[in-house]
Amino acid sequence: MGSTRLKVKVAPRSAQNRLLGLLGEELKIALTAPPVEGAANEALIKFLARLLDWPASQVKIVSGQASRHKTVLIENLEPLEAQSRLQAQLASQK
Repeated sequence: MGSTRLKVKVAPRSAQNRLLGLLGEELKIALTAPPVEGAANEALIKFLARLLDWPASQVKIVSGQASRHKTVLIENLEPLEAQSRLQAQLASQK
């Protein structure tokens, strides 16, 4: 089974956790957590896991831990399936 890499731009200290959409080739996500002591990274992992209906233990930040621009690896989730789940989430927000 394949894995998926997502490029993500995080907007910390937002009013609510929300998937904002695509910004170029990055997925833009707003998080309530501040970018302090890994709080936003932990919130991002939990939020993506819930959004994709996937175990948080299989969602990992592989680059950009101290940046707003991150690369996230979702283990054992095929890219097409991840894309389908994200599109469904975006459509349900409209």
